[in-house]
Amino acid sequence: MYGYNGKVAQVDLTKRTVQEKPLTSEEARKFIGGSGLGAYYLARHFKEHSGDAAVDPFSPENPLIFTVGPYVDTPVPCSGRHAVTTLSPLTGIFAESDIGGSWGVAFKRAGYDGLIVTGRADSPVYILVAEGRVSIHDAAAYWGKDTFATYEELKGATGGEVTCIGPAGERLVRYASIMSDGRDARAAGRCGVGAVMGSKNLKAVVARGDKRTEIWDQSALAAGVKAMIPRIRQGNAGMTRYGTAGGVITHESYGNFPLQNWRLGRWPEGVEKISGQRIEQTILAGRYYCRGCVIGCGKKIRIKEGKYAGVEGAGPEYETLGCLGGMCLVDDLEAIAYANELCNRYGMDTITTGNAIAFAMEAFEKGLIGEGDTGGVKLTWGNAEAMVEMVRQIGERTGLGKLLGEGVKRAAEAIGGLAVEFAHHVKGLEFPAHDPRAFNGVALAYATSNRGACHLQAFTHPFERVVKMPEMGYEEPHDRLAVEGKGQFVAGLQNLMSMVDSLKICKFVFNGGVQVSHLTSWLNSITGWNISPREFLETGERLFTLKRMFNVRYCRISRKDDTLPPRPLTWKRRGEGVTVNLPPLGRMLSDYYECRGWDEIGIPTREVLERLDIADLF
Repeated sequence: MYGYNGKVAQVDLTKRTVQEKPLTSEEARKFIGGSGLGAYYLARHFKEHSGDAAVDPFSPENPLIFTVGPYVDTPVPCSGRHAVTTLSPLTGIFAESDIGGSWGVAFKRAGYDGLIVTGRADSPVYILVAEGRVSIHDAAAYWGKDTFATYEELKGATGGEVTCIGPAGERLVRYASIMSDGRDARAAGRCGVGAVMGSKNLKAVVARGDKRTEIWDQSALAAGVKAMIPRIRQGNAGMTRYGTAGGVITHESYGNFPLQNWRLGRWPEGVEKISGQRIEQTILAGRYYCRGCVIGCGKKIRIKEGKYAGVEGAGPEYETLGCLGGMCLVDDLEAIAYANELCNRYGMDTITTGNAIAFAMEAFEKGLIGEGDTGGVKLTWGNAEAMVEMVRQIGERTGLGKLLGEGVKRAAEAIGGLAVEFAHHVKGLEFPAHDPRAFNGVALAYATSNRGACHLQAFTHPFERVVKMPEMGYEEPHDRLAVEGKGQFVAGLQNLMSMVDSLKICKFVFNGGVQVSHLTSWLNSITGWNISPREFLETGERLFTLKRMFNVRYCRISRKDDTLPPRPLTWKRRGEGVTVNLPPLGRMLSDYYECRGWDEIGIPTREVLERLDIADLF
């Protein structure tokens, strides 16, 4: 089967058994790979084993699924990626986490399209996927070590690429991540997939192989890709120079960058000190590329002197600067870089970590918690040392970190009182560093994302500022504050991004003018299929609806959950250059459901499920 290995491995850690199962051509064409294929395996597992109710995410029955896609290990640019799918211990709903780096290519070359892990080992183990075989090995020597040490030692011992958890995953921090590439620190960061891995006593998965992906029409693919690579590079020139951090100053200028737990309007003097431009001037040491990447947005840093001397490796991304910096009003770049390294070593999502600390700072300000709760730490806005100490407490699961390690939703419920008023999450997943008041599309996307507040499942904000998609009817970027047509706009992009996350390609290619026809042509050249752009987008609709129905069936998700917390719906963000906007979510949500053919409470109808050929899964 062109573009695929045609098989997945299923590992039961309780029984310590390994089975191989075929990936059929029908399954590949319907669910593609990546998060789409992961969602299919998750839904099928729950239908066969769980009845109508979701299991405890930390139970052995919850599968942890690693998948690649047909683009991986081909000349398609920026396709060195893989997905992790499971039931989230942070949100209790569908979870997917996307990650770049080197592991995805190594896994596909090892001979598999997916790895499904169930059960719980009675002692720490790692899984080795090598040259078409899967085996389980003792990992006692690596348990307790951070992700940098684990990566280096296991890579040295096996010769393979390593994806692993750190102490946060072992301690079941509910937003623990799975990390790859050592100090270069690529992360499957969101939803707590690393905590599920820790609950299974699974320290790492190592992949090694030299089996190359067969391509149907190598020359057609090479020609199509060659034409677009210069445009992708040109459209991402700023990303190459500054990384994602290069957008900090711009996004803060019109009210998109998060400040003081989503309360402050502007902070230009602060963001200048923590921007990608400041990184370039002070601590930048090099650039990092994921496998197959032509952009190189990863930034390597080095701090040579001062309190944080010795920090070296992946620099803080835009989201990290927003959540550990702007959200906490910390303008000490080196402190943020150190906190970022701590998160990478522990294996923790910097987005949720920053949200949790900012939430705690506001609770401290309002007197809902005090120094008796923080271990004597003055958890005040702008206190860089306090921010760093909270990262440490969360990673170690000590002090206030025990509570903050549960996520903002649970922390607010435990603190009680008015804490829920400033707990910013959707369905239990904390906001990324994009303000829904700055983009109505982001507001609607956060509310309807299948994993909770997410800027990537629709990726609307570039298409509401600078990126065009004429093949979907958008000759110009969609007005970011428009209401009319926003439901169709968001639904269409969710369908497109569902395909992107299943093919496994970086979304930054859209900055270079990549269109649906390019993605479709590349897929056809790899697989020998004859998919039209219309079928391509309908497949994306199938994948998005599949994830929604999983949440409806097993997690009881409906319209009541498709909402935002109080502040972004009621608190007017003001400041020079900021357009005051409160998203009219109710109207947009109704339009969105209508566009998707769902009923008034957000449930996909039987007719939609049958049209998309997924009714048999539910």
